[in-house]
Amino acid sequence: MDWFINLFTTQDSVAHIALLYSLVIAVGVLLGKIKIGGISLGVTFVLFAGIVAGHVGFTAPIPILTFLQDFGLILFVFCIGLQVGPGFFESFKKGGVTLNLLATATVVLNVLVMFACYYIFFDTSNRINLPMMVGTLYGAVTNTPGLGAANEALNSVFGTGKAPQIANGYACAYPLGVLGIIGATISIRYITRTNLKEEEEKLNEAEEENPHAKPHAMTLKVTNAYIAGRTLQEISDFLNRDMVCTHLFHNGELTTPLKDTVFEMGDEAHIVCAEADAEAIKAFIGPEVEASWNETDEKSKSPLVSKRIIVTNPKMNGKTLGKMHFSSVYGVNVTRISRQGMDLFASRDHHFHIGDRILVVGPEDNVNRVADLMGNSVKSLNAPNIATIFIGIIIGILFGSIPLAIPGMPVPLKLGIAGGPLIIAILIGRFGYRFKLVTYTTTSANMMLREIGLVLFLASVGIKAGAGFWETVVAGDGLKYVYTGFIITVVPILIIGTIARLKYKFNYFTIMGMIAGTYTDPPALAYANASCSKEAPAVGYSTVYPLSMFLRIFAAQIIVLFFCS
Repeated sequence: MDWFINLFTTQDSVAHIALLYSLVIAVGVLLGKIKIGGISLGVTFVLFAGIVAGHVGFTAPIPILTFLQDFGLILFVFCIGLQVGPGFFESFKKGGVTLNLLATATVVLNVLVMFACYYIFFDTSNRINLPMMVGTLYGAVTNTPGLGAANEALNSVFGTGKAPQIANGYACAYPLGVLGIIGATISIRYITRTNLKEEEEKLNEAEEENPHAKPHAMTLKVTNAYIAGRTLQEISDFLNRDMVCTHLFHNGELTTPLKDTVFEMGDEAHIVCAEADAEAIKAFIGPEVEASWNETDEKSKSPLVSKRIIVTNPKMNGKTLGKMHFSSVYGVNVTRISRQGMDLFASRDHHFHIGDRILVVGPEDNVNRVADLMGNSVKSLNAPNIATIFIGIIIGILFGSIPLAIPGMPVPLKLGIAGGPLIIAILIGRFGYRFKLVTYTTTSANMMLREIGLVLFLASVGIKAGAGFWETVVAGDGLKYVYTGFIITVVPILIIGTIARLKYKFNYFTIMGMIAGTYTDPPALAYANASCSKEAPAVGYSTVYPLSMFLRIFAAQIIVLFFCS
């Protein structure tokens, strides 16, 4: 049985390292699925599995652990950047500005409360305590990328391999962080005396006050000689307006025209468009006339269907949902939009991007027309664009390695392997198409790369931290990390949530989503969605998530470089 024992004891063998990571990740993921009170820790349990493995001596050489930790972090933050990039700048428009300001205030308050706990409960003469509180901070706000950024910054301050194992503080604060976010959100409801039924009614009223453009139907006679011999697609392109031709009367025959149907002089076309576009379309095609036919196929007889449509038409990239007039022109409603695994509210200000999946509801013929318009070609999206990912990582690492000398700092400020790739990924996700970079990756591909990166990072951090877990947590300040982490979680939520409700009059469900997005916490979003039948929590979450993720990662490096050196 020597071969079997060697697998667990020969630390520098490839088989041992692969076995170590496989066991830690598999055990952590499986245990993370266990729910207590309907809440689970998810993939973060890999960190705890790694701590146990490191504590019992089941480990690997430090250089290997460090490489896999850093490479996993790069993959993780870069894929997050690609996910949030398209919506990052849009989140600042209109009401999003106030929500993002409140989210920023929450991030700042988290940091201030952390410093308050540090000065009140810990020995400030011990150089290790502040870094450990940074780890506690990121466990309290359930933000793993921030933990990675802080780890990297600490290595530049203390030296590689000499930095405190702040993952132990993170591990102590994380479980109560998840519970504290949900508990504090519920507390806001009672502090502000909010009635959930009244909040849902207000959401219904707001929807009724913001209807889509009024539809206009008319029958036009083709009298423009320029149109003769042109297809419906060509006419629509010339007009550059949204319209649907439901019927075409040609030589005594009534048909439902397709995009390649040719129009001739004297044809009668039944057009549906937005009321604001009616005069322009009439002037281009011809005068309005009484229909020469009896419509036998009533729209009411067409069954309603619900269909997922993928945006693959390059012409749709960047177009705004509100200006597409789906309800008035196409007779359908877009009820949900999914991007990179995130469900987004189908607001009128939403900009389409290649790879978006939209849920369209309406008569089957109309839904099919929208599918043709948006592209809906799954095959064109199946091939992964790996080159763009690694080009972005190269640029991100170079960008993150640029030293910025700041007076009073012992070492130059660098965005590092967390901040650099994150910023470049956000920029590529938003503007990459201008440089002929195909930035779209399928949701499954993005999630796979992101999860692989995350579990490699968590397993590596846990294994490295496990060796000193007993001295740091059990025999050390573990209990302090638990209750100070809970304070860091709860206090900012209670303050900002109450202000958002009483001063800015935000809907309570929007506040729930905003809090979940500010803490980048999926369990809190799941609870919010379960509490509301509308999309308000998803709106709040998606509005503040991109900026919050960026601020969490950036703040980690600022705190370490300015205060821990």
